[in-house]
Amino acid sequence: MEALTLTTPALLFSAISLIMLAYTNRFLAYAAVIRNLSEKYKKRQEESLRRQINNLKLRLNLTRYMQILGISSLLLCVLTMFLIYINEQVLAIWIFGIALVLLILSLALLIWEIQISARALSHHLNDIESHLKK
Repeated sequence: MEALTLTTPALLFSAISLIMLAYTNRFLAYAAVIRNLSEKYKKRQEESLRRQINNLKLRLNLTRYMQILGISSLLLCVLTMFLIYINEQVLAIWIFGIALVLLILSLALLIWEIQISARALSHHLNDIESHLKK
């Protein structure tokens, strides 16, 4: 096995940074939608609004965990670089492996969240179609 160099964990910096930007944008979009739904729910307590709020609560939590795992992965990449710098090669390899696992988990949560989002949008489209048929 080849030695881990400083450039290997550094390669993940741009990828993780872009992923974190996407996660943050999702988080901000959910916050805006939740504020809007909250105002609607205060005016009329409909079951459909309650279901949307519960759905968004789950998606918001998933996004938070995605962010935590992504940031943890980035932090461990930095720690890996430090360990390489001080010639702790074996520990650096293990820490980098953990960073990769955290990134994988973050991306797996993203897939789950996308599935939930797609289902929610599908419900909205079905509601629109049923209104159009009337």
